[in-house]
Amino acid sequence: MKKAWFPITIIVLLTAILAVTISKEFGKDEADSLSEYNDGAKAAAEAESNSEEISQSIGLSEGMTAPDFTLKTLDGKEAKLSDYRGQPVLLNFWASWCPPCKAEMPHMEEFYKEHKEKPFTILAVNLTNMDKGMDEITSFADDYGLTFPILFDEDGAIGTEYQAHAIPTSYVIDPDGVIAHKITGPMSKDMLKDMITPFLQK
Repeated sequence: MKKAWFPITIIVLLTAILAVTISKEFGKDEADSLSEYNDGAKAAAEAESNSEEISQSIGLSEGMTAPDFTLKTLDGKEAKLSDYRGQPVLLNFWASWCPPCKAEMPHMEEFYKEHKEKPFTILAVNLTNMDKGMDEITSFADDYGLTFPILFDEDGAIGTEYQAHAIPTSYVIDPDGVIAHKITGPMSKDMLKDMITPFLQK
């Protein structure tokens, strides 16, 4: 225990000496500014560390069962993830103001139209609490001619659970409800083909 406290004691003494030296050379205001900076840096480092620990403890990864949820859809109905068990699902998190989301939507729609007669669906979850309102969301869906289900994550709870910190974030969920792939960033049609087609052939 004594050995553990020794380095801490040295650090505290050095910090005190540094503070006194700065105060003499640069004045009280500069010393206070440096102190605030150090406090802020320390708090930021602690917050980042805590965030990483939380992420590791609750993070979703390939091989895990996708958490179930029920959300309202653009056409006023409800969609429940587990209702699609038995078929592959592309779960996509997006917002209407997101340029990468705009880039991938045509590829998603094209792939969906080519395979919608098979047991397969795309669930596009709009992060409604981060978006610009229903008019913008509806216009987005109309402009891109989206025909797959659009869901509304109104309070952001599902996006948080699925760690959609950067959008678009997507998950390929296999017919057993297990996460097969997690993708951060826009998807191309080739990516969709490579990740989803193997499940369509079973």
